[in-house]
Amino acid sequence: MRFTTRLLTTAVIASAFAAPAMAEGTLDKIKSSGVIVLGHRDASIPFSYLANDPTKPIGYSHDLQLKVVEAVKKQLKMPNLQVRYNLVTSQTRIPLVQNGTVDLECGSTTNNLERQKQVAFSVGIFEIGTRLMTAKTSGIKDFPDLKGKNVVTTAGTTSERLLKAMNAEKQMGMNIISAKDHGESFLMLESGRAVAFMMDDALLYGEMAKAKNPGNWVVTGKPQSFEIYGCMLRKEDAAFKKVVDDAIKATFKSGEVNKIYSKWFMAPVPPKGLNLNFPMSDEFKALVAKPTDKSAEEM
Repeated sequence: MRFTTRLLTTAVIASAFAAPAMAEGTLDKIKSSGVIVLGHRDASIPFSYLANDPTKPIGYSHDLQLKVVEAVKKQLKMPNLQVRYNLVTSQTRIPLVQNGTVDLECGSTTNNLERQKQVAFSVGIFEIGTRLMTAKTSGIKDFPDLKGKNVVTTAGTTSERLLKAMNAEKQMGMNIISAKDHGESFLMLESGRAVAFMMDDALLYGEMAKAKNPGNWVVTGKPQSFEIYGCMLRKEDAAFKKVVDDAIKATFKSGEVNKIYSKWFMAPVPPKGLNLNFPMSDEFKALVAKPTDKSAEEM
C-alpha cells in the first residue's frame, strides 16, 4: 500500500509540474515571461556543444536554433527577447521539453515514431547514418566483426536500441556498454575498454575531431539506419511549430544553410580547430530541397 501511495503521489506531482506548460501555448509563455529557453547539448560536436565559453552553446544545430529565435522576436514584436540556455542530455531532453522547462531543443535528436508520441518535431535539420568508429588497427570493418566484442554507445539514443536489438536477434554475444554521453563513449573506445563506438556518423566524425590523435581512428560499417534530426517542441502547439518550421525552411530556401553547413562540417571547428571534412550527403540535399517533419521511418 505504501509503495502504491508513493507511486500515486509521484504521478500527481509530475502532472502538476507539467500542467503549466500545457495551459498556454509556447508563444504566449514566451511573451509573458520575456524569455525563450533553448535546450542544448554539451558534447554533440558539431551540432550543439560547449567549447571556449561554458555558458553558451555553439554548433550547426544551435545556429539554426538562433534563426528560430530571430523569427520569434519578429512574430512577437519583442526585439529584446532574452535567451536562456538549459543543458539537456540524451535521457533528459524529452522530459524537459514535455514539462515546459525547455521551449525548443535543437541538437542531435532523431525524429522517430516512438518519440513523436511524446513531443513534436520541426522539419528535419539533418540526416545521418548509424555506423561505427574504431581504431584503424582494430581489424573491425563492419558490424559482423563485433561478435563477442565490447562495444560502446550512448545511453538513451537510437543507436543503443539498434545495437541491443541486433545483439539479441543475431546472437552476437556483444558486451554493450551504455555511456552517459558521446564524450564518455569515445573515452571508452580511446582507452581500449571497447573496440568500437556505434553512433550517428556525423557525431562520430565530431568525436574524432577532438581526439588526441584523430588519424588513429576510422568511421566504418554499413549504416544500420538512416535518421533525420529535428528540433523538439511540445505537442499540440501549431502556432509555435509554424514559426519554428518557417524559420528553418527560410534558411534552407535562401541557401544560407549551405554557409552554416560549411562552417561546421567543412572548416576547422572548436575546440581543436580540426576539419571534419564531412560533405553534405545527397540525402540531406534532398531534405533541404523538400523539407518535411516526417521521420525516416515514414519516408
